[in-house]
Amino acid sequence: MHPFLSVSRRRLLTLLGGLLVAPHALGQAGKRLAPAPHFAAVVPGFTLRFPRDEGSHPEFRIEWWYATGWLESAAKPLGFQITFFRARPELKDDNPSAFTPRQILIAHAAISDPALGRLQHDQRIAREGFALAGAAQGRLDVWIDDWSLKQRDGVYLARIPSRDFSFDFTLAATHRPMLQGNKGLSRKGPRPESASYYYSLPQLKVQGTLTRAGRAESVGGTAWLDHEWSSSYLDREAAGWDWIGINLDDGGALMAFQMRSAQGAKFWAGGSYLAGNGVQRTFEPGEVEFTPVRRWRSPRTGTDYPVAWRIRTAALTIDIAPLMDDQENDTRASTGTIYWEGAVRVLQDGEPVGRGYLELTGYWRRLRL
Repeated sequence: MHPFLSVSRRRLLTLLGGLLVAPHALGQAGKRLAPAPHFAAVVPGFTLRFPRDEGSHPEFRIEWWYATGWLESAAKPLGFQITFFRARPELKDDNPSAFTPRQILIAHAAISDPALGRLQHDQRIAREGFALAGAAQGRLDVWIDDWSLKQRDGVYLARIPSRDFSFDFTLAATHRPMLQGNKGLSRKGPRPESASYYYSLPQLKVQGTLTRAGRAESVGGTAWLDHEWSSSYLDREAAGWDWIGINLDDGGALMAFQMRSAQGAKFWAGGSYLAGNGVQRTFEPGEVEFTPVRRWRSPRTGTDYPVAWRIRTAALTIDIAPLMDDQENDTRASTGTIYWEGAVRVLQDGEPVGRGYLELTGYWRRLRL
């Protein structure tokens, strides 16, 4: 087959797969084909092993690999985000058809550039199989069509040829994995089932090529990689969350989050601090407080986001300021939601001490996973 026809057909099949398994359709299909399959549970005592657990865990309901960071371009600093999601829909597993969507893959990519004033972003969705999308077990190797995030020879390779931009990055680890929560079991609420397996790789060194408007530029920077999987991530009392992943200038790292109730109050919280000397401390819910400092209202959706914060933890107190206010991400074509996710500067007593990313979910509507 002619290469052009092959690529066009693959993209068409990917698009059709996404349309056929849109979140609303999956939900309705799940009702018709009840009972739902059994999903694996997050339980104490499980030991995370690497690189085995960098790969996919298809027996769990949801999973994501989430890379964010800052790039030093020739003109100015930029933020970037790459996320791959795997979801196991509530469909019967005994359907022998190859078209049964047993696993759904979704990907988001974005650039935060103050010169543009808003995100450049793109998204993809496809069912696993037909050489169109997949998530390997035993090692990190996840892809949708020509988008991919893989581990090879101890480094992570991100290839994202998007509509308005392209990433071709190598991310090299400088720390061992940061196990979040209790040895990798991160609680998201008081109920035993409200939890995830979760680890982070902070202070990743980024090198590669960023292409925009047909112009390729060599860039470097620092990134953060999160990997989480769960079957009951969002407690029924929670409407969304606020999260930060911060690379500190002294070589340390800070992760903190709070789950919010439908009334907007703190429902649960957690996080961890990795000091520059490599010593890690994990926070209890009462040791993390998010206090909004300034809000921004989206001119497109009318959603009101707290984009600047003071965050107090048992290890340190920091102020968070966005690289730019408009970092709203509209992903209704894939995950069915709108959220704010963007690059932030970190200040302590008014002085810069780090850079990272802030994620705000459940402000547009209650988040449903």
